[in-house]
Amino acid sequence: MSHALLVIDVQNDFCPGGALAVTGGDEIVTPINAIMDEFDAVLLTQDWHPAGHSSFASSNAGKSPFEMIEMPYGPQVLWPDHCVQGSDGAAFHPDLRTDGDLIIRKGFRNAIDSYSAFFENDHSTPTGLKGYLEARGISQLTMVGLATDFCVYYSAVDAARLGFDITVKTDLCRAIDMDGSLSTAEKAMREAGVTLA
Repeated sequence: MSHALLVIDVQNDFCPGGALAVTGGDEIVTPINAIMDEFDAVLLTQDWHPAGHSSFASSNAGKSPFEMIEMPYGPQVLWPDHCVQGSDGAAFHPDLRTDGDLIIRKGFRNAIDSYSAFFENDHSTPTGLKGYLEARGISQLTMVGLATDFCVYYSAVDAARLGFDITVKTDLCRAIDMDGSLSTAEKAMREAGVTLA
């Protein structure tokens, strides 16, 4: 059974000083680098939005960051502009090792956001990660990265739903924790069969 490390969105905009900074987001970079060689494969995801993405508050007249709106695919948090394709903010943290096997870019479709490494936020449009893992014979995943209560959470629940054996190393994640979203996400991950380590 092959075991892969999935590194979620360790990008400049999610680290201190970035447009959507997660407190302590940079603290996990060195320990993530240190465990990469323990895995059969290392995969990284990268939030990769076009300018003017529909999930940006700036694209929705009269709306502010962190307000909720209804999109055709369901509720959507409006975010500050972040991880715009080709920008410094979208780049991986400069100290993160990026010599992995695969980089999955998500959120590049203008009309739909994408938290999960497996599906867009409609929960049906695939990113291609499932097929890649199956082709490589990878059935076990360990997940780390940013943020615990959004992209890590959605990725972990989708992985479990797809039948992967999934562990989230919570010490190598950091959360936005908006209105108690961290405890809600951790409860939902456990209920989905995700191991929190």
